[in-house]
Amino acid sequence: MLIAKDLTKTYGQGLNAVRALDRVTIGFDPQGFAAIMGASGSGKTTLMHCLAGLDTVTSGSVQVGDTQLSGLADRELTRFRRDHVGFIFQSFNLLPALTAEQNIRLPLELAGRHPEPRWFQEVVGVLGLGDRLDHRPGELSGGQQQRVACARALMSRPDVIFADEPTGNLDSRSGAEVLTFLRHSVREFGQTVIMVTHDPVAASYAERVVFLADGQLRGELLSPTAARVLDALKVHEC
Repeated sequence: MLIAKDLTKTYGQGLNAVRALDRVTIGFDPQGFAAIMGASGSGKTTLMHCLAGLDTVTSGSVQVGDTQLSGLADRELTRFRRDHVGFIFQSFNLLPALTAEQNIRLPLELAGRHPEPRWFQEVVGVLGLGDRLDHRPGELSGGQQQRVACARALMSRPDVIFADEPTGNLDSRSGAEVLTFLRHSVREFGQTVIMVTHDPVAASYAERVVFLADGQLRGELLSPTAARVLDALKVHEC
């Protein structure tokens, strides 16, 4: 379970202060797929960064499982992210000099660990990367690179995966493949996925969509379709 209570994030001070999040309280169930939506400047990326421990909060709290993130020192927070959180970014964030397999293994190896062989083969097989493991990112399509990033995020069996606009640099077919895999990882692997997106079609792959505007929660939608998400965006002024 991931819970945020009265989460406030302010950038700057005095008259120049900007409140990116305004007393946000929200929970995310384990083994679920949720999307966070809102217009540019709504606070959706800030919320994700605070939930993931990538940014500190001004006030309020974030709890992942039994761990209160606000109580962790920098080194403890780094270790927590490494061991319990997976990340998928719009820009893939693969190291160009490493092969796909080396990129997948890298976070665990930096922690002095190795992937479980059976788990590695299962994830690589589901993602269709078996014949691409010795290729470097420059030799892969955008969709293949993002699938490598998905495999990397899953390899440590994290408590939660945060996906920041994971289809933003992909064509519609590649994007659908990545989103289908994320949904599969929830249903078949018991993964928890929280995704930030501006795309109603991408959001329709989630089980739940949360809407933000001006740093505040404005509503949510269960069992979304692209059409229902579009309507909700209008209603919630996102």
